[in-house]
Amino acid sequence: MFTLKRIAVCISMLTVASAALAQAPQFGQPIAPADIAAWDISIGPDGVGLPPGRGTAIEGEAIYVASCQACHGEKGTRPNDALAGALVGGMGTLAPDKIPMKTVGSFWPYATTLFDYVRRAMPFQESKSLTADEVYAVSAYILNLNGIVGSNDVIDAQSLPKVRMPNRDGFIPFPRNPK
Repeated sequence: MFTLKRIAVCISMLTVASAALAQAPQFGQPIAPADIAAWDISIGPDGVGLPPGRGTAIEGEAIYVASCQACHGEKGTRPNDALAGALVGGMGTLAPDKIPMKTVGSFWPYATTLFDYVRRAMPFQESKSLTADEVYAVSAYILNLNGIVGSNDVIDAQSLPKVRMPNRDGFIPFPRNPK
């Protein structure tokens, strides 16, 4: 008798649970594509999605001093700390016998990642506040400080994906969609 009671309880619980799962939650409302567009700003290694705009390292220096230097130090050389590490230096430190210094120039594999990160997350207290031209200019300045682009090189949606980062081949690719 005790076993039959347990079975009956289990069957009734499964019936109630499946009925509850069959109904879709009635939360919120459908989101419009225009509402998604403001947040759909990811830039991949190939540069797809880069906005119109341009900048040079010379233009980026003033923006860096005003918006970045307080956290990252003069010319991006603040020693690594919990707040914001160095952006410049560290070349050759990713070897097994050295203490790694992960900077834009020594570690990052794609220049488009720099643009993407600066655009979405910097300056720290005012993320997404820089214009596309300002982000291109700051990116050019940081790349220039690392010796990757020249001070007068124009960085834009066409040239940024072509920038060859020093550690581009330092990663093992992870296939997102293995066949």
